Amino acid sequence: MNKFLRTYHPYVSPFDPCKPILEKTYSTPPNLFMGFQPPNLPQFSPQEALRAGTLWKAFYDPWFNPFEKPKRGETS
Repeated sequence: MNKFLRTYHPYVSPFDPCKPILEKTYSTPPNLFMGFQPPNLPQFSPQEALRAGTLWKAFYDPWFNPFEKPKRGETS
């Protein structure tokens, strides 16, 4: 499982007409856990950086849908 993916259990009201969601997930960005940017971080190539949205590999955080089933060959 993604180390940046967190879960919490919200309050469920007995008067809510909808089926409750007992566990919600959210993603935290990797830069929250890095106090400062150390020198000589590994970098993506310019083409890869445009696709990833960041130059540094340590700050790359792909978004995964928690409700989507893993595709063939992927592990969750």
